[in-house]
Amino acid sequence: ADGGGGPALSAAPGRAQVFTAVVDTFLEKLVAAGSYQRFVSSYRCFYKLQPQLTRSIYDQFISQLQASIKEEIQEVKNEGNLEGLFSSLDKIVEEAKDREEPAWRPSGIPEEDVRSTMVPYFLKHRSYLRRVLREKEEENRKVAESVLMGRDRIAELEQLIQARQQAWQ
Repeated sequence: ADGGGGPALSAAPGRAQVFTAVVDTFLEKLVAAGSYQRFVSSYRCFYKLQPQLTRSIYDQFISQLQASIKEEIQEVKNEGNLEGLFSSLDKIVEEAKDREEPAWRPSGIPEEDVRSTMVPYFLKHRSYLRRVLREKEEENRKVAESVLMGRDRIAELEQLIQARQQAWQ
């Protein structure tokens, strides 16, 4: 079961692959929008005189356009470190899959955001402090009992000492 789960997870495309696929789809649609027929209709006179040269110019134009766009997108990816950011985002998403509690989202109202974050922490801390207080109060009660027993014992010993002292005299 584990062996089957591993490849399925790695088979899911990462954000970098999705981005590359989107860019490729964009380029395909761009080339389709700038079809040879549209190019020919714009340069009809030239096409009638030199059809092979028109096709060659169109092919060169499209290949240079694609190369230029790909180069520009690669520069943006390099400058913005998109590959690293995409893989980092993929890791964050993968780690968050096992979380039971929902991710924190800001509401746009700072007071509510702070309250929603801090109140659970303070409630947990208050519960902890109450437990520690109960433990300390119990400990103090035991110490107080011990002190009272010690005082009683001292009083008994003082009486015993006085009784022996009087008996001796």
